[in-house]
Amino acid sequence: MFTGIITDIGTVRAAHGGDGRETRFEIVTHYDTATIAVGASIAHDGVCLTVVETGPDWHAVEVSAETLSKTTLSHWSQGRRVNLERALKVGDELGGHIVSGHVDGVARLVGRVPDNQSVRFTFEAPDDLARFVAEKGSVALNGVSLTVNEVDGRRFGVNLIPHTQTATTLGGLREDDVVNMEIDMLARYVARLLAP
Repeated sequence: MFTGIITDIGTVRAAHGGDGRETRFEIVTHYDTATIAVGASIAHDGVCLTVVETGPDWHAVEVSAETLSKTTLSHWSQGRRVNLERALKVGDELGGHIVSGHVDGVARLVGRVPDNQSVRFTFEAPDDLARFVAEKGSVALNGVSLTVNEVDGRRFGVNLIPHTQTATTLGGLREDDVVNMEIDMLARYVARLLAP
């Protein structure tokens, strides 16, 4: 489990595989890799991945073809910056919202405008996820916990304060960029309970 509070921005140093097959990524990180066990879970742009190897300043993960098909990871290449969050430990502060690291789909940035020191982003959700997005609810985009400002059909807006713009990779997004989207876990279960 995660909180959607990014604690490092890593960089892809190597990508092996591809073409829809299982892929291995090596990620340079500021984390103390001596404290990362093989088998540990780390969220990478919101996708929970298992660490399979570590080095002095990097760790490696393997990504299945299924994950590649449902997320933005199929577009990753050397030099890509990636939001990282280590799994929650008992006693950690829950600063964002409960995030599982199980990405539901990919949303597209359709608008970006300044709003004082913040930036207002408008995203378009996939058809099957739009009904789960609620005004003043939570959503995780590339692993970042955000509050939804407004909803208009498939489109929804969020504000990024200056800290979020610099402490995550979201500040560098441009129109038509795509992000990993995880809907709020409570919305998922409420919808399931209300289904006929």
